[in-house]
Amino acid sequence: SQQVQHEAELAVIIGKRGRWIPAEDAVDYIFGCTIANDVTARDIQHADVQWTRGKGFDTFCPLGPWIDTDFDPADALITCHVSQELRQMGSTRDMIFPISRLVAFISSVMTLEPGDVILTGTPAGVGELRTGETVSITIEGLGTLTNPVIREVERD
Repeated sequence: SQQVQHEAELAVIIGKRGRWIPAEDAVDYIFGCTIANDVTARDIQHADVQWTRGKGFDTFCPLGPWIDTDFDPADALITCHVSQELRQMGSTRDMIFPISRLVAFISSVMTLEPGDVILTGTPAGVGELRTGETVSITIEGLGTLTNPVIREVERD
């Protein structure tokens, strides 16, 4: 890829198997929340009809640093710094769809299993990454996920 980008996101971890989950019951199926860097090869994503390759490379979705089982996602600030430069800033209160609606919709398509991860969307400011940079995503009340940008070495 020639256009790898960061996407700071709140990640929801499913804790209980469920299908056709009503939005009002969604919280009962959530184990906890963590931070995700939904790294995307934007040029490949746009070239392919399906997003699998553009979002599926090894190392492309670091999560962590832990799962918080008591986190309240109602209004938490999300920031992303790349090598100390602020790139993204938004609040979970501005999400297009609330987490309960995401869980309900996804469970209408597929059975959710314990350990499944739902990424909830990213604030404006997605940007390109370069080898040697460091990405730090902070979600207020959850902590900070930091990862280096390293070019993969091709192997035989």
